[in-house]
Amino acid sequence: MVSERASRRTFVGVSAIFFAVSAAVTVLWCASMSTMGEMRMPGGWTMSMLWMRMPEQSWPGAAASFLGMWVAMMVSMMLPSLAPMLWRYRQGVAMTGETRLARLTALLSLGYFLVWAVLGMAVFILGVVLAVLEVKLPVLARAVPAAAGGVVMVAGALQFTKWKAHQLACCRMAPTCSSAFAPVLGVAWRQGLGLGLRCSGCCAGLTAALLAVGVMNLPAMAVVTVAITVERLAPAAVQVTRAVGVIAFGAGLLLIVRAARLG
Repeated sequence: MVSERASRRTFVGVSAIFFAVSAAVTVLWCASMSTMGEMRMPGGWTMSMLWMRMPEQSWPGAAASFLGMWVAMMVSMMLPSLAPMLWRYRQGVAMTGETRLARLTALLSLGYFLVWAVLGMAVFILGVVLAVLEVKLPVLARAVPAAAGGVVMVAGALQFTKWKAHQLACCRMAPTCSSAFAPVLGVAWRQGLGLGLRCSGCCAGLTAALLAVGVMNLPAMAVVTVAITVERLAPAAVQVTRAVGVIAFGAGLLLIVRAARLG
């Protein structure tokens, strides 16, 4: 019992440190990007310089910078909902008598966040392509505010689908027993990848909504983080998911109305 309490305190402490560091890096990143200014675009909106190369910066360098910041952001956003799953994993593996709990947990976490890193690289490529097209095509640029509202509305509607319910159920019922999480490094790595894929699928709508509103929007990050955490951990998952859907759908509708007025 004493050993388990000590292990739990250590786990909570390490998780808190990772969360605090990643959150601080994310805030500093957003602050540094805000000092670089934004490009005014047709349609009354501004485009972040996040999708542009800085002077004397190569595209690989820009991609690496974005990826580092994306991973830090994902750690701060996903860790609150991931930590309880990691703890249950540790408990399940500990029942087998395995002593490499820290190593196995770390490997599981690395596999999980590797999935988010790959997704981040895809997001960067898509963001750069869209930015180039928006600069070259004013007609496309003018449609961006309304399109952003449409993405947020779709994200809200997605919360009511059977697909979302299935993805969320898979995340909430992630295997936690020792028979599912065998104390083998290769198995832990694969389980981490699988958990990351399920989680990214479950969060696809809310992640898309965040990207539409603005990936450097700290209030939006906070709202999405709370929504992901609550729907993953709250007992009344269905009700929470639908409430998040209603809020997102309404926010998207307001964005579209605002875009129509500005247009």
